[in-house]
Amino acid sequence: MGPLVSCAHPAIITTDVLPVQRVIVYRNGVAYFERSGHVDQDVIRFKMKQSEVGDFLATLAVMERGGSSVRSAAFPLKVDDEDDEDAAPHAKTEDEKRGLETVSLSLDGHAHDLQVGYVAESPVWRPSYRLVVGPGGQADLQAWGIVENLSGEDWTGVKLSLVAGAPLTFRAELGVPVVPPRPTVTDEGEVISAVPQGETTLQQEAAEPKKAASSKDEDGDEEPSEAPAGNFGGLGHGAGLGSGQGIGSGRGRLGAARRAPSPSQPPASAAREMDVAPAPPPAPVSAPRNLRSLAAVAVEAGVTRYDLPLPVTVPDRSATMVMLLSRQVPGEAMFLFAPDPGVPDSSSHPFRVARFTNATTGVLERGPIAVFEQDAFLGQGMVDPLPAGATATVPFALERAVAVDVDRKYDEQGARLFRIQNAQLWVHRDRVTLTKYRVRNGGETPAKILVKHARVAGAALHDPPAGTEDNVGTRTALVPATVAPHATADLAVDERSVETQYTDWYGAIADKAVGDYLADPKADRAMVAKVAALWTIRGDTVHARQERERFQSQANDLSRSTDETRRNLHAIEKNKTADALRQKLTARLADAASKLDDLNRKLVEVDAKLAELGVRFSEALREIDVTLPDAEGK
Repeated sequence: MGPLVSCAHPAIITTDVLPVQRVIVYRNGVAYFERSGHVDQDVIRFKMKQSEVGDFLATLAVMERGGSSVRSAAFPLKVDDEDDEDAAPHAKTEDEKRGLETVSLSLDGHAHDLQVGYVAESPVWRPSYRLVVGPGGQADLQAWGIVENLSGEDWTGVKLSLVAGAPLTFRAELGVPVVPPRPTVTDEGEVISAVPQGETTLQQEAAEPKKAASSKDEDGDEEPSEAPAGNFGGLGHGAGLGSGQGIGSGRGRLGAARRAPSPSQPPASAAREMDVAPAPPPAPVSAPRNLRSLAAVAVEAGVTRYDLPLPVTVPDRSATMVMLLSRQVPGEAMFLFAPDPGVPDSSSHPFRVARFTNATTGVLERGPIAVFEQDAFLGQGMVDPLPAGATATVPFALERAVAVDVDRKYDEQGARLFRIQNAQLWVHRDRVTLTKYRVRNGGETPAKILVKHARVAGAALHDPPAGTEDNVGTRTALVPATVAPHATADLAVDERSVETQYTDWYGAIADKAVGDYLADPKADRAMVAKVAALWTIRGDTVHARQERERFQSQANDLSRSTDETRRNLHAIEKNKTADALRQKLTARLADAASKLDDLNRKLVEVDAKLAELGVRFSEALREIDVTLPDAEGK
């Protein structure tokens, strides 16, 4: 077989004898390649870009059938040699000119059925969707995958798989020599600045002596004195790159392989000779689909994989689009009010949207979607990553026949007892944000609309409209409404967050909070009795304060009246004709003074009573320590 290297540009990784049989493309810039074939050479050479040597060595896995193990893998190193600076430069080979390095797998000269898997860089595959909206809340969904081949060789008749998601991967520099710095120790009196710390091992029980290793196994065959060099990286038959699965076949990370049973697998005795473990039982596979031309969807370890059932050919430097699925899903066309700064008119008009549910078993990756209805193209949108069972709402046009007005108000409501501690009273109040949407439909047909409501941070929906979808991850809520033709509908979204406030013992908020606590049948009855006794004192104090305010008001009125009477007497003091009036004012002044004295006496009595109530209130508070659950039930 001749080399598969393209003349236009060097291949990322290629070899002359093992064609590509399987390709698994991921969405993180890498792909898994599986090569297999029958070889009888001593050495298999892989040519690759210098930048790919590390990744190749870090992810290389070998599966053999019918022969001995691979002995070693050798690769060149680039070393800067100062002694060769004056030497004449040698002529570069064609591979050196093209920036290619060679990694050699050494064999033992016997015949081999090899499968070799590794990971290399590759363009991400990209999805594309079509949604045909039909009547009755159903829609036809098609998903396509676009695969680009920039590997430098054709993929001819390969098994192709596309994996949704991006497993962790990184560049490995295993092809670059690393010589770490070492400390210098001399005998010339140099002082080491840092003293290395020693390790101490405590006394342990003596281990039983090991039996001498036998040179023969139980069957009488000689065991090798060392592991065969062919167990590259500890991989042999037990590492199995199965005929139908490969490294990274959907178990959540690159390098986790699955094996399919093969008639060419050596028996258990051969496995012992090769110093490898017997193969694990085959893993279950997805049931076949009715439509054989579509991909089989498998979900393993949270990763969705699409396996194309038929061989695919993707020439180098070309792209191929393959159909992944085609099925009927719940879906419809409707309206979505979701103001977008990039679309100014969307602040008052809704979008036309396609809304469908991912009724497949896997994740639909982010990609463009074309929407059709009644044999007509409606528009295009973008689908965000959509897990199985999730619903996508994709805008594709702006609808000006429907208008939306928004009004928002803020308020504080309610009062619930939270804590009585250290003679302080704490209550919970609801901070209310009320958003009203007025939807006007100027069209000829009913408008089914979803309002994308931006949620208030830390607030919860209170008695939301039926059918509301609260999307915690995006901090939004989709609130539904249906508006008749040429009609207007109002939609209210009530959000409430709990705020803890310190409040005065004698205010209306405290009276409401404690009163509800005393009436709560679930409250601790012993503590309720103590709080009730406290509240009785508090009621007597409120009554005494009100009485004092009344007495003080009367005293103030009498004082003002007395001052006025004195001024009037002073004005007619020398008027001999005003004797009768002077006597009247004098009598009034005496009566007012008597009443004022009585009021002052009552004020003194009330003040004494308030002082006593204050002491009793403080003493009663000492016996009370209440903490009730907050809004989260903590």
